[in-house]
Amino acid sequence: MTIAHQLAEEARTFIQECYSFLGKPDTEMESRIQEIAREIQETGSYEHTYEELHYGVKAAWRNSNRCIGRLFWNTIHLFDARSASTEEEIRDALYRHIEYATNNGKIRPAITVFRPASNKQQQIRIWNHQLIRYAGFETAEGVIGDPHSVPFTKACLELGWEAKRQPYEILPLVIQIGDRTPAWFEIPKQLILEVPIKHPEYSWFEELALQWYAVPIISEMRLEVGGIHYSAAPFNGWYMETEIGARNFADEDRFNLLPTVAAYMKLDTSTNTSFWKDKALLELNVAVHHSYKEAGVSIVDHHTAAQQFKLFEQQEQASGRAVTGDWTWLIPPVSPATTHIFHKLYDNTWHTPNFFYQEKPY
Repeated sequence: MTIAHQLAEEARTFIQECYSFLGKPDTEMESRIQEIAREIQETGSYEHTYEELHYGVKAAWRNSNRCIGRLFWNTIHLFDARSASTEEEIRDALYRHIEYATNNGKIRPAITVFRPASNKQQQIRIWNHQLIRYAGFETAEGVIGDPHSVPFTKACLELGWEAKRQPYEILPLVIQIGDRTPAWFEIPKQLILEVPIKHPEYSWFEELALQWYAVPIISEMRLEVGGIHYSAAPFNGWYMETEIGARNFADEDRFNLLPTVAAYMKLDTSTNTSFWKDKALLELNVAVHHSYKEAGVSIVDHHTAAQQFKLFEQQEQASGRAVTGDWTWLIPPVSPATTHIFHKLYDNTWHTPNFFYQEKPY
């Protein structure tokens, strides 16, 4: 099968699914399939309409095996930025996305889709793991900031970024077109909403001086829709508290705060049977959830998220669609056995449209 023929087949499958979902007549569907076939024959590719792309990004979220928040797949807002052709135009589209998604704390799911690459010279890559992310600086005494960000932080410094080397320093946006030298841009402070972390009962918690940003905007993944690959398509929902409290703050290779919190709680860390890690972990998550709620920033607890996922499963079953999932990602990292997800098996087959990981460009 030739590449063009394979693309035409993938396009046909997608258009049939898309137009069926949108309730369009079969005649319009077949006409569009023929139009795409001609476009592929003439140019080697084809271009989605806004309506097709909007359904494609919704379906990509719906098909995301690792996401527990898929109940809201049909609500995502699409920014069509396929006309952006310069680093500055891409930057401005990313600023717009951050502002729209943040919405003064009432987080709105959104995606910004940039042009697909017909050749390597046109490919757009956003180097950031997330549009907003804390830097990590290696020192003789250990890492200042987020250890996960150390390699990318080094890349930013090599590009000329001048860092203050603070614990919660926002990384710049790094944008690359083709093999051109990547361009970096500071994100205006007024666009970034951050939440200071406090505990509803422990006043000492504020001494830890913890904070986190409001919106997780994944920016390193590739969006695939109907055989077309969009190498730059940042998207966001809102946080589940365990993503921050049980992973970002607690993982040993991240901020590793469990020993610190346990010390403040005066827990016995000399033995596993004191369950000090469990107690400290729980209070970290209580603090994160409490802080976001008090600040008016959207967040969901892992029990509610699991209930929402159960509703998603029921809705998909009613629509005649099978739910796929990666069990190892769907179970929350805190008390997973208290959710229905822990007690189920999921088919981990990946369907398109979907989001896929790419090799890091640095």
